[in-house]
Amino acid sequence: MTDFCGNGTPLTTDGLQAAECCAEVGLAEIWSVFSVETSGCGFLTDKRPKILFERHIFSRLTNGEYDAKHPDISAPAAGGYGASGAYQYGRLASAIQLDREAALQSASWGLGQIMGENFNEAGFDDVETMVAQMVSGENAQLLGVATFLKRNNLDQLLQAHNWSGFAQRYNGPDYAANNYGGLLNHFYQQYSNGKLPDLSVRAAQILLTYKGFSPGGIDGILGPNTINAVKSFQSSEGIQVTGVIDDNLMRFLSS
Repeated sequence: MTDFCGNGTPLTTDGLQAAECCAEVGLAEIWSVFSVETSGCGFLTDKRPKILFERHIFSRLTNGEYDAKHPDISAPAAGGYGASGAYQYGRLASAIQLDREAALQSASWGLGQIMGENFNEAGFDDVETMVAQMVSGENAQLLGVATFLKRNNLDQLLQAHNWSGFAQRYNGPDYAANNYGGLLNHFYQQYSNGKLPDLSVRAAQILLTYKGFSPGGIDGILGPNTINAVKSFQSSEGIQVTGVIDDNLMRFLSS
């Protein structure tokens, strides 16, 4: 599904500031949402946006037309997700063959996992435009989340640290089963009392995964796993092995 592959551009300072200004929510709150929704990164290692296909949304949008013959991707009840990651694009592809617009609206996209059917609330004219922006990079993904939060007054719940209230509105009535509110609070305490992710380190981590090197997670922290991944990449490219993230490394990673 190459039409969903882009550059996978990591989040920048400008993108983060634009979203913070739009939603009027602190950075610790923003990072907390992303950490719960997508483990802090909006793309798979093949540069496609992270998605989750919701069969019950597809069923609703298509009035149950495909429930009988395609229950794996169209059913009244949520569930049947299968594996995360690339597998979800297989489900999306099957749904696209039946109804492209409904299929795109039935997946959640990017850093904040905004449902495609909420394209208007996320600031887009149609779902195709939204998906194109989700593919373009994390800055656009983040701005879509911020717009969605603002238009639904969810930013106020985040500002008040009403984790359960936010979780119910953002994640649905079953939020408690996954301890969504508790996880939000956990990450908020971590980010508000400690150091926020370093965007330069985080960008390097993401680009390393695109090159097939594992930094041990996307967290914006220059720990031993990230340093080892940097050294392995530098060695593979025949450049000086330093373990340091600098402009020279980023040029090679971006090529």
